[in-house]
This record gives sequence, structure tokens and C-alpha cells, in this order.
Amino acid sequence: MTEWTQIIIRSILFVITLFAITKLGGKKQLAELSFFEYVSGITVGSIAGEVIMGLEANIFHGVLAVLIFGGFTYLVDVLGMKSKSFRNLIDGKASVLIQDGKILEENMKKEKYTIDELNSLLRQKDVFKVSDVEFAVLEPKGDLSVLLKRDKQPVTPSDLGIQVAPEKETKTIIMDGKIMNDPLSEAGKNRGWLDNELAKLGVTIENVFMGQVDSAGQLIVDTYDDKITIPTPQPKQQLLAMMKKCQADLELFALETESLEAKEMYNKNAERLLLAIEKTKRYLKN
Repeated sequence: MTEWTQIIIRSILFVITLFAITKLGGKKQLAELSFFEYVSGITVGSIAGEVIMGLEANIFHGVLAVLIFGGFTYLVDVLGMKSKSFRNLIDGKASVLIQDGKILEENMKKEKYTIDELNSLLRQKDVFKVSDVEFAVLEPKGDLSVLLKRDKQPVTPSDLGIQVAPEKETKTIIMDGKIMNDPLSEAGKNRGWLDNELAKLGVTIENVFMGQVDSAGQLIVDTYDDKITIPTPQPKQQLLAMMKKCQADLELFALETESLEAKEMYNKNAERLLLAIEKTKRYLKN
């Protein structure tokens, strides 16, 4: 067997072995690594590279070493799920870097972080002034979690006392010009609705690269031909305009009628509709 043939066979074998170990570890291995996972990953990679290119070495010894490290990493993950103390030992604990708006210098030194590094992490969170931060904690995997001071936090509908409809998951119902039946059903739509919406937009299913149904039940499409202009759906604005028109019509009816009873009914409902408009217009304008 030639050296090239051995390298090809060893490479294929280790790709399969490393893939199996990664699948065993789960998607966590694809995210940011803990200290132990980082060390284990470097070691496994070094073993694999050495055995693949070291033609004089026994390939099965290398496979065994990789399996041992992979199995040990899996065992550490299992023990970490069962014991918080063990998890703290392996992954480390979160460290508070800013508390009550003040930087904790001792914790900074303990984690070996400089002011420049702290500012860099804050900028990644769209925070450019330390004085805006109420609380910041460095997570075991290196992420910085930041809580802004109350007066620096974005205003939410809840702060304004506005109730909004719950946001639903956007469903992708068309991919590469093909209808995805399961997401279409999950969105509460059918083929007839889809054909009607595509006709309104003036496109055919074959020319749609991707189509989605948003939380408001509106179809949004991206076409293969980028020169095609798709009209932007504005169902919220249309609803707001319709509500205003109805409110104005009620006031007009109240002025035109000679019946006091009808006039009172029209005015009362116009006031109710005006109140509804005031409560929802912030949401419907967006």
C-alpha cells in the first residue's frame, strides 16, 4: 500500500471518528467551548493529525486515543449536568465586572481583563459608555451579559401600558420555487390562499426563491429575478386608515341624522372607536 493510499484511508477513518464524537457531544460542541472542551478539542485534533501523517504509527492506537478523549469529554458533560459543584470546577463561575454602575477592579484582575477588553465587550453589546451600565457579568464561556440603567433601557410597549399581540414564529413556506406543505399548514394557510397572495404580488411560484408568512399572516417573498419590484405589504397601516375612516363616518352620520337617539348612538360609537385608535395607533403605524 502506497503512502498516499494510507493517508487517504487514515483521513477518511478519522473524519468519520471525529464526526461521530462530535455528534455524541451534541450541538453544545459547536458553540463556545468551555476550558475543558477547548483543551480536549486541541488534543483530539493533534492526535488525529499526528496519526494521519505519521505513517509509521499504528492507526488503531490513534483511533483508540481519540475515542478515549471523546468519551472522557462526554462523561464530563454528563457529570456537569448532575452536579453544579463539578460544573463550576470544570466550566468556572460567572464573574461580576460591573455592579451598581461601578467597575469591580479586583474581579477584573482576577479574570485578567483590561479596561480596553471590557470596553470591547461592551461595544459588542452596543454600549459605549460604562456609566450607562447598571450590572455586567462575565459568563463562564467569555460572554458579557449587560443590564443597562433603568433610564438607559429602550422603551417597550409594556412601559407605555400598551398591550400588543404575541409574536408568532415566521414560517418559511416556499424554498427554491417549491411549496413546503408542513410549514404552510402550521401557518394556518392552504394552497388556495397562497395562489391568491402570489397573484396579488404578480409573481409565479416558479420565480420565488423564498417565501415566508410572518406573525401577522402576511406573505413576504424574495424572487430569483432581483429586478422584479415586489410591493411592500402594509396591512397595519391599511387597518389604521380604515379605522379612522369608520370613525369619521360615524361622526358624519351623527351630524346628518335628525334622530336624537341615532345621533347619540353614532357619537358614542365614534368616541369608542377613537379611543381604540389612540390605544393601537403606535402599534399599527410600525
